[in-house]
Amino acid sequence: MPSIDLNCDLGESFGAYTIGMDAQVIPYVTSANVACGFHAGDAVVMERTVALCKASGAAVGAHPGLPDLQGFGRRVMKISPAEAGAFVTYQVGALKAFCDAAGVPLHHVKPHGALYNMAGRDRELADAIARAVQSAAPGAVLLALSGSEMVRAAQAIGLPVASEVFADRGYRPDGSLVPRGTPGAMIEDEDEAIARVIRMVKEGKVKASDGTDIAIRADSVCVHGDGPKALAFVRKISAALKASGVELTPF
Repeated sequence: MPSIDLNCDLGESFGAYTIGMDAQVIPYVTSANVACGFHAGDAVVMERTVALCKASGAAVGAHPGLPDLQGFGRRVMKISPAEAGAFVTYQVGALKAFCDAAGVPLHHVKPHGALYNMAGRDRELADAIARAVQSAAPGAVLLALSGSEMVRAAQAIGLPVASEVFADRGYRPDGSLVPRGTPGAMIEDEDEAIARVIRMVKEGKVKASDGTDIAIRADSVCVHGDGPKALAFVRKISAALKASGVELTPF
């Protein structure tokens, strides 16, 4: 039986501002990527999100981003590999402290937003991030875009790595994501998104923006938990995967 991890970016609330439906979404996913304070989240939210994951059995991962709260970490910044490594080390260390206090392992690290996309293309940034994960969270898995430079950087140093695919994002022919804000970036039709995921899991293929099929490795599927239909979609994709004979389990 094929298996897949279902992950979601969570812990994105900040102070008095609430983003997402973490408590409702977490029971339907097998792993969570918890914001670490740079692009979203704060200490109280981090602690609460780790507790929610522990209660539901979801694997806890750090979701380090660029230091850009106002832009939600989605704006490209010109940073050096050394800075990227320091940013990741700092944020992973913060979440690991909450995991240690709760008695749960830090299962994985998934860079966020612009940092994720930048390191997916830039091998020097990818190398720095992989080294930071290896030193700051021994035993944790790097969760990275399938076929990206981050996957290759992790493999080069023996860092465990899992390949991520997206339920609701379009792909370019080179395997990169269609940039947000451009046509085809988001898959709006839920049934189409689910059909694409099942095909990625079972066949290792996805249709790119130019209509061609590209090969893709799917160890984990990302679903977003902050949209108006997020909870309904997470429930629907979880049920559809199980109904198609795919087991849901952390990577």
